Amino acid sequence: MCWVFKGCEMRAKAVTSRRGLPDTGTAEPPPSTRRFPDGAAYRVEIPSVEGIRVLEAVVAAADEHGIVVNRVSQGSGAMLVGESELREMAALGAESGIEVSLFVGPRESFGVGAHSRSPEGAAHGGQLRGMRGLTYAIEDVVRATEAGIRSFLVADLGLLVLLRDMQDAGELPLDCGWKVSVAMAPSNPASIQLLETLGATTVNVPSDMTPAELAEMRAATTLPIDLYIESPDSLGGVVRENETASLVAAGAPLYAKFGLRNSQLLYPAGEHLRAQAISIAREKVARAAVALEWLHRLDPDLSQSLPGAEGLRVPRPAADALTSVEAG
Repeated sequence: MCWVFKGCEMRAKAVTSRRGLPDTGTAEPPPSTRRFPDGAAYRVEIPSVEGIRVLEAVVAAADEHGIVVNRVSQGSGAMLVGESELREMAALGAESGIEVSLFVGPRESFGVGAHSRSPEGAAHGGQLRGMRGLTYAIEDVVRATEAGIRSFLVADLGLLVLLRDMQDAGELPLDCGWKVSVAMAPSNPASIQLLETLGATTVNVPSDMTPAELAEMRAATTLPIDLYIESPDSLGGVVRENETASLVAAGAPLYAKFGLRNSQLLYPAGEHLRAQAISIAREKVARAAVALEWLHRLDPDLSQSLPGAEGLRVPRPAADALTSVEAG
């Protein structure tokens, strides 16, 4: 019997056997025994939280649905958020025990070059162009850490190496985390191992990974894996809420991310898209709540981290930021 389905598979097998139908033929991989530092198997992430008003909506929606959101991520980039708003996001993240992860900019897809906006060059859109791009990106991270942010989405290998070098030199807080973006998602165990050696702290893998492929990734790395349970159309539009328990069990420790199929693209976001961004974010929280119902139904032994759990890169509001840098 598949370990994740328990009574569910038995009920299905009863009726399919009566009709002469074959077994599923899909063997589940052995469950991961690895966990987050607090012993939990999974955490919930809501992506595309574009600014303080959207973050407020996510916190409110999580309370309404009675679920815990452990991390939010933002895709437009820290470079497009004013310093006062960065401080507001850091304060609310700290108050709620939520990690706030911001994309590093500028990226090639925002620049003047044509390559990243061509069909064959689109995969390079999250990378940084030239030394000017690297210089701006480093300053983008420094500026956000001064406001208290401690988590960043990175989509450029060179930048990842430089940021870890700055930490080693005491130029960035040691408690910063580097979340490899889905724009640089590794598709095989050798690639995720490389990212770990370069300093990644969590890694987003492709949205269409099977439980068996997730188990291969898990066998190759101790890093938390980030996986879209539902992804936007731009990332394939997978809708897998019912599979959440199986995916968590295979990939733990795993950040279960909830995008939204059939929704508007938001990057770069701003006031002109705020109403849509809030509505989309609230629905992502609703989808997360449904996914957690499935998880609790099929494998209630899998546990989720609480707010502010060990290992989360919860912001340190500006009053604490300078102290953290000096301590590093």
